[in-house]
Amino acid sequence: MRRPESIIEIFLQPGELYFGDRHTRIHTLLGSCVSLVCWHPTRLIGGMCHFMLPTRPHLPAGGLNGRYGDEAIELMLRQARRHGISPMEFRIHLFGGGNMFPAIDRQKDNRVGRKNVDAARQLLLAHGLNCSGAHVEGAGHRSLIFDLWNGQIAIRHIPPTLEIRQGRRA
Repeated sequence: MRRPESIIEIFLQPGELYFGDRHTRIHTLLGSCVSLVCWHPTRLIGGMCHFMLPTRPHLPAGGLNGRYGDEAIELMLRQARRHGISPMEFRIHLFGGGNMFPAIDRQKDNRVGRKNVDAARQLLLAHGLNCSGAHVEGAGHRSLIFDLWNGQIAIRHIPPTLEIRQGRRA
């Protein structure tokens, strides 16, 4: 499908999600955060979430919060159902989870990005959802653009430009 005459451009910050129709383009920038992108090929609707951590360290006092993977996915599933669509009808892609400081994290096994990606995959499995594609982990950050009128996802993976060695910039 061709680009509509007028479109809404949405830029997601960490912790946000957006669900829209064929007149929507969603952008985000990911480091160690993860985005799930879902698209319905016949209804031309879908959305994107941008979460920062796998789960909240304590039980939520208020409503769900998109900063946490488990809660962001639940919010996305609610949006799908609100539109009368089973979440299993969506094409789902997974992005992000980059290692932003590879020189520092080389000896550590607690990378936030990897934990985010692992959590996203486990959550998709727990909800019975299939991932159609992924561009995850590695070093650096990613720029995403998602066009809901045709389901196209443009991704640009940008490796780190500065490497920190022994406390100094290289």
